[in-house]
Amino acid sequence: MAGTQIELKAVARKTGKHNSRSLRVNKMIPAVCYGPKTKNINFSVTENDVIKYSSAKFDNEIFKLKSDDKDIDGLLVLKKDISIHPVSRRPVHLDFLVPDMTQTVKVDVEIKYEGTSIGVKEGGIFNILMRSIEVECLPIEIPEAFIVDITNLGLNENFHVSDIELGSDKVTLISSPDDTIATVSQAKEEAAADPAAAAEGDAAAPAAAATPAADDKK
Repeated sequence: MAGTQIELKAVARKTGKHNSRSLRVNKMIPAVCYGPKTKNINFSVTENDVIKYSSAKFDNEIFKLKSDDKDIDGLLVLKKDISIHPVSRRPVHLDFLVPDMTQTVKVDVEIKYEGTSIGVKEGGIFNILMRSIEVECLPIEIPEAFIVDITNLGLNENFHVSDIELGSDKVTLISSPDDTIATVSQAKEEAAADPAAAAEGDAAAPAAAATPAADDKK
């Protein structure tokens, strides 16, 4: 479960383009947090931390802000959005949600596929149609990921959302249970050439070309 509360150093900041530009020069990234019971609070975090925790693995992780500012220190937040510069690909801004820890939230949780399916061993192709599903639960109950074992998935068989084990009665499924998340389909094969048929085709080709009038009458 998410909820390990990774500590994230946060420094109070002033707003404005000049201040934001100065922060980025010093490898600090402007950030803001907000929530149903929290007014907008502006702060900054180190670029190294942003990069470290930018992967999908930490999308539903609970971070505990550590700061000298009493309005920021101790806040529990979820990563909401990271803005990336289109050219440099460096992070330029972060949004964090301060959830009400007593109220459920809707989140997308990653699906991790494990194993090699029987269908693939028989020559099929494994296709991933969904990489996450939406669930609702308390922030402290958010699963890190859902593990799907595809070992027994046969050729031309499907895996549906309803086949995923949520692992807890405190987690409610929001995605449609009928949605297909993965399949093993028949590999497209080119028709095998019959040498005898190919020879007959080659022999018939000149005759067909020599009688265009017959084709026109059809």
